[in-house]
Amino acid sequence: MELVKKKIHMDRISSKAGTQVVLEEDVNISDNKPDAVHLLNSKGEVVMEEIRAGENAVNLRGRLIVSVLYLTDAEGTCASMEAVVPYEEKVNMDGVGNGDIILVDWEIEDLTVGLINSRKLSAQAVVSFALEKEEHIEQDAAVDVYHDEPVEYRKRTYPVAQLVLQKKDIFRLKEEMELSGNLPNVFRTIWHHITFDHVEFKALEEKISVQGEMKAFFLYEGEGDSDRTLWYENTVPFSGIIECQGCRENMIPDICYGLGQCNVEVRQDFDGEERVFCVEPVLDLDIHLYEEENLEVLSDIYGVHKEIEALTTQAQLKSLLVSGSGKCKIAEHVKLQNAEIPVYQLIHSDGELHLGEQTVVENGIAVSGTLVVTTLYLCGGSKSFYSTKNEIPFRYVIEADNITATSIFKLHCSIEQLTVTMLDGDELDVKAALQFKALVFAVQKSNLITDIKVEDLDLNKLNELPGMVICIAGPEDTLWDIGKRYYVPIAQIKEVNELVSEDIKAGDKILVVKGSL
Repeated sequence: MELVKKKIHMDRISSKAGTQVVLEEDVNISDNKPDAVHLLNSKGEVVMEEIRAGENAVNLRGRLIVSVLYLTDAEGTCASMEAVVPYEEKVNMDGVGNGDIILVDWEIEDLTVGLINSRKLSAQAVVSFALEKEEHIEQDAAVDVYHDEPVEYRKRTYPVAQLVLQKKDIFRLKEEMELSGNLPNVFRTIWHHITFDHVEFKALEEKISVQGEMKAFFLYEGEGDSDRTLWYENTVPFSGIIECQGCRENMIPDICYGLGQCNVEVRQDFDGEERVFCVEPVLDLDIHLYEEENLEVLSDIYGVHKEIEALTTQAQLKSLLVSGSGKCKIAEHVKLQNAEIPVYQLIHSDGELHLGEQTVVENGIAVSGTLVVTTLYLCGGSKSFYSTKNEIPFRYVIEADNITATSIFKLHCSIEQLTVTMLDGDELDVKAALQFKALVFAVQKSNLITDIKVEDLDLNKLNELPGMVICIAGPEDTLWDIGKRYYVPIAQIKEVNELVSEDIKAGDKILVVKGSL
């Protein structure tokens, strides 16, 4: 007698930890840069250089790169600079050992850049790090049994979302955008801001398709027009293929992406003029592929001529509950930070999402957070550049039927659309659409048969059993329970009692005849 086994591939987060780090640095403006008069915008990027797991702790090392856009002392012109703030942090994390692979996510919760004087800036950031230890588990489960002698067994079907593939990869893009005819040639790029919207991944045979939109905004100094700063923005669709061995259609992709390295160059057009922005971004991908399967496994077994004991182990089986999405629309009127500097012309707006609490509610996931909108504009009178930053809170419930407190969910969010228009000199109208995608798994604890112990029947126990008995079914009794109790095949009980199914109810009289067939 031999069990037929199948491996179930699962992933789980076995340990979590988090920390907040305050990073600050005073930075001098380099000699080749003009004096700073007013700060316009800033953005930060965390570069992770080392993640090293030790005994119940993880060491993080890297640097924070802060890019700063500022107004110079020459009217109508801008400049930019970078500040680099190194960090090294030890995070306590139970259950972690040397060599463990740790997933680290980061968020700059607050970035403040101040102007100390015309040649010196202060940069301060609060960075949150979230650490997870992800384990990949192979669990054996008995799905059938080879037997030469009478044996009774039954099966149960579990819907299972198995992890088929997990890997990190990159997706390279190369897009060229040519200036419109009314804009002068590019002499020098001052600032750029690259974002991605409507990014979709789809599993295909041995590959993953990706498509979306790339939005690019540039401030630049025009050729022969160094007395003012010019701007250009464009949105281009993109699509491509990521080779992925083992990928199949209808798999469920759970893919996180982030902008890694991004190279921006100015190239010549067909006429030899510097009019083409060439953007080569790299998207860093964390890929998980799941496959749904109705897994039929042995749930119980007993012998007729042998004593058979099922050996089980408890496993947590994941099944896909919801794969859905939703949109949260925001419409707000906001005031300028500096009402005394009125808007003459809007130039560009960008948004940043800061997610707060994520809570399971009835049939959904409640998400709260803040949309931070930074708007660059020309002010009236002098027509110099200024900016305003506004924080707009939001709360949204993503529909997820039958979700419970024990469910596991993965949430991806992005700004799908952002529009800022001028109402009057000191008030703006902000409209935004936030896209939320949720992958929700139900978790079921199940006892899986992994082996069996076969022994000869205890003759004394067998002789104590009557050769013929009438059982009165109790409220919880099944035909299986009665057969197992008396070592009698189910088919034999059905034949003796002229039953067409295994359905019985409390009070039914069942005749059991030992060894008649």
